[in-house]
Amino acid sequence: MNTLVRPLANRPQADTRLFCFPYAGGGMSAFREWGAALPDGIEPWAIQLPGREDRLGATPLDRMGAVLNALVPAIIPYLDRPFAFFGHSMGGLVAWSLTCSLQRMEAGTPTRLFVSGCAPPQSRDAAAPQYHAGPEGELVEKLRSWQATPEAVLADPELMSLLLPVIRADLAVVETYRYTGAPLLNCPVSAFGGTEDEAEGNETLSRWGELTAGGFDLRMFNGDHFFLHSARPAVLAEIARLLSPSAQRSGR
Repeated sequence: MNTLVRPLANRPQADTRLFCFPYAGGGMSAFREWGAALPDGIEPWAIQLPGREDRLGATPLDRMGAVLNALVPAIIPYLDRPFAFFGHSMGGLVAWSLTCSLQRMEAGTPTRLFVSGCAPPQSRDAAAPQYHAGPEGELVEKLRSWQATPEAVLADPELMSLLLPVIRADLAVVETYRYTGAPLLNCPVSAFGGTEDEAEGNETLSRWGELTAGGFDLRMFNGDHFFLHSARPAVLAEIARLLSPSAQRSGR
């Protein structure tokens, strides 16, 4: 079994493969409900980076270059039918970077790139705090403020000793990344955001449109940064609509 790229449902007759990239600290379980919820025309897959869930013993990757070096050869064998990418938060930046790499290599272009709860690379502030390198207490408080980690986990030293190295590595991937320009993408880009997500609002998300020649749209969902969970039915309905054969033909 490919440890990095895994199917969430087996649909050999599906029109499109949808590869899902999780947020910092997350794994493929973030998308465990997607297999049953998406229509038969979409075959969902998930990215399982090292250091989490059933890959707990593997060393986490802490730079975008290392993530891409692992992902490119792992995913190319599965691009033998139309495919799309969905990435949330850190996963959005990884999915965009991978799309750029594949386009440059002429190894395939997604029919659509979904970037969810993720600031576009050209808008990122190089002077922003480097939480990945900060003291443990400061990082735990930041995790608490994001409200993505249960309080019982944050208060458990044993569990945190397993979680923090992955969180630090994932945050390092994002916080050390520097945008130096890239050719425009050829595919349409759909940006998703949460109405209560103060960090990634409409103005920030709309700048994803600067990075593609293939068309752009923005959709906001009720919820905070983790609206992909709280508003999951609406998120999946929009993905299914945009990946439907009729939408693909019309380019909308």
